[in-house]
Parts: sequence; C-alpha cells; structure tokens
Amino acid sequence: MSSHPLRPVKMTARSAILSALLGTHPAQARAQQIVAIADALGLRESAARVALTRMVSTGDLVRVDGIYTLSPRLLARQQRQDRAMEVPVGRWSGKWRIAIAPDAPPSGVGGAPLPDVFGFMKFAEVRDGVWMRPDNHDALSIDVEGRVSLFSAVPQEPSIELSDRLFEPARWAADTELMLAEYRDAVGVADRFEVAATIVRHILDDPLLPPELLPDDWPGDRLRQVYRDFRTDFIEFVNGVIEASGGTSITH
Repeated sequence: MSSHPLRPVKMTARSAILSALLGTHPAQARAQQIVAIADALGLRESAARVALTRMVSTGDLVRVDGIYTLSPRLLARQQRQDRAMEVPVGRWSGKWRIAIAPDAPPSGVGGAPLPDVFGFMKFAEVRDGVWMRPDNHDALSIDVEGRVSLFSAVPQEPSIELSDRLFEPARWAADTELMLAEYRDAVGVADRFEVAATIVRHILDDPLLPPELLPDDWPGDRLRQVYRDFRTDFIEFVNGVIEASGGTSITH
C-alpha cells in the first residue's frame, strides 16, 4: 500500500481549492466563492486566481458559464474518497481473492494500468502481475474482464501473517494515531484544514481488512469520524464566508 508523509503538507492555493471542492457536493463553485474561501484560509486573492487559471489549463478543473467544477479524473477521485469513508460489513469466509495477469496483455483490451486498478481495489501486489486481498468487500469490484484471471482460495499461510506482510495494518494504525494527535493539536480552521487533507489521503490507504486481521483498537472508525466532523464544520465555515461576501452558500 502507498504511504504519505505524516506531517501535513503546507497549504497552497491549488491544494486548498482542490481539497475544498473534493469535500463538497456538488463539487463546484464560482470564482468569487473560491477566492473568498482562500482569503479566509489566509491565502492571497491573486494566488487563488492564478491557481484557478492554471488548474483549468492543466485539466484539474473545468470552467463553464463562470462555474468551476472538478475534472472527470478528479470527480472519480472524489468518488473514491466517498467510498473510502465506508467500511466492509458482514462476515468474512476466510477466503482471499487472487488476480493473475498474463505475461502479454491481451490485444484489443484497454483500460487503466492494472497496478493502478488493483491499488484502487485495495489489492496488494504479491509479485509482478499477481495481486491478492481478503475476499471481504464486494464494493471493491472493478471490471477487469479479459485482462486477468480471477481466483478465490484459502492460503496455506495463516491469513493474519499474510495480511501483516502484504498490508502492514499495524503501520497504518500507528500513522493514524499520529494524525489524530496532529488534528487535536491543530489551532484554527486553516491548520485543521491542512491536517484533514492529509487524513483523507490516509483514509484512501486503509486496506479495508476484515476485523479478524486487524490489530486491537483499530483506529479506522475514529479517523473517519474525525474527518466527517471536520467536513461538517468546514462546510459551515465555507458557507459563512460565502454568505458574508454576498454569495450563495454551498449546500453540503
């Protein structure tokens, strides 16, 4: 699984705009709304306007009739973020899902690179062209028909040892505790905003393992609740800023 720095990345106009839009539904706003939010977060108006122009030219944002929306690529990222806020429910049978790619990709079959696809699906790469994970989450399914062979099996190696080796859940949990401490220590909405941006990226890296394979006192639910609470507070903050500037609020 990928990892991200524990220390929050310093907020830029681009990161502030992206994080604000990724956390709102619908993911759209007018320039004056975005500028007002950036100003309230301590960023210069000129920096926000330059960032908007560059983000349109690089394909991060789409501008239609004065409204900025996330590009299809970033809307897909928003959907992944939304799905990552949910955790698997129900019993796990003990089986694992295994995907094996052929040595040569089938002709005429396109799609995103398989490592990216299986990364989104929370599979771990065992070796080149082979991915696996516990079979506990139907929502992870992505159409890879014709690109890989799929199997279901119970490994001979104890699942807890295999999971620890492939996913390192204890490391994810330790990083989570540090992030929760960072968030508790954050003062003001701008500082919390920076930490929350790191938190949501970390949530995307949660391997979504069944409870039987998780360390004791797994902090996944606590981290998600912190982010939900932040998002609620941040939308209230954003709406207050926009309404104060004479604009229309973002609904949720």
